[in-house]
Amino acid sequence: MPLLTTLVDTFNDNVIGPNWGDSYGGVSEVGGQARVPLVAGAYAGYQTGRAWTLAGASIYLKTPVLPAASTGTDVGVHFMITSAVDGTAIGFKINRVTAKLRMQSNVDYFDAAAVEITYDAVNHLWLRLREDGVNVYWDTSPNGSTWTNRRTLATPAWITAAVDTCAVDLFCYRDAGTTDYAAYDNVNTLSDGAVVTATGTGTMTTAATGAAARTATGTGTGALDIAATAAASAVYHGTGSGSLDTDATATAGGTDHNDIDVQLGKPHSGWVVSPPWR
Repeated sequence: MPLLTTLVDTFNDNVIGPNWGDSYGGVSEVGGQARVPLVAGAYAGYQTGRAWTLAGASIYLKTPVLPAASTGTDVGVHFMITSAVDGTAIGFKINRVTAKLRMQSNVDYFDAAAVEITYDAVNHLWLRLREDGVNVYWDTSPNGSTWTNRRTLATPAWITAAVDTCAVDLFCYRDAGTTDYAAYDNVNTLSDGAVVTATGTGTMTTAATGAAARTATGTGTGALDIAATAAASAVYHGTGSGSLDTDATATAGGTDHNDIDVQLGKPHSGWVVSPPWR
């Protein structure tokens, strides 16, 4: 029994997922959001198949982008759970002409007892519908965490009976006006993370720099008198080839391991020559 609580989508992959296989009207997934166009006289929506259950479940989402009223007299953004019976559904409608948020439980496409409040783009950004075996609740939130109940209704019989036959329909409609769109996001999740992949270029010989108290190792080719330098207590190691009397130099907290040069000459009076030199 797939509860609606288990339906989760961030829309971050910009591909309409398989859960929304009944979508219609030219919808798309753009910029990490489910985008539904509003074209005069046409319906469009993200829709699941009829395989879900609202009884004992909850579902929430946010509506970050709403259409303009333009010259329309009926411009609506809907978040509905529909039954297998046409016109029987429950959920929210944001009316862009009247600026009202409507909590409705429709039979034959209408609810005479629907509750309407003035829509607030901040405090009503997130919408939630839930059922607990007794009642259905319509809730709103500014952040998806702190919720305010807006309507409570004894659970309609069809919700209990419609196990595995409900669909989620996120649909929009305008009767007139300029074409634009609404966007839905974050179905049953507060996480909006995405994987961002970046690329870079460089060469295998690019130097690595070590900060204080780090250790860095560098290699070089050529004469051994190429110095390896370390800053502020870092230890750097240099390798190379060349004459034996070539120095390796360390600075600022490194250790000086200069070779000792010995000059030999002919013995003369006052010298004491000991092994192995005599």
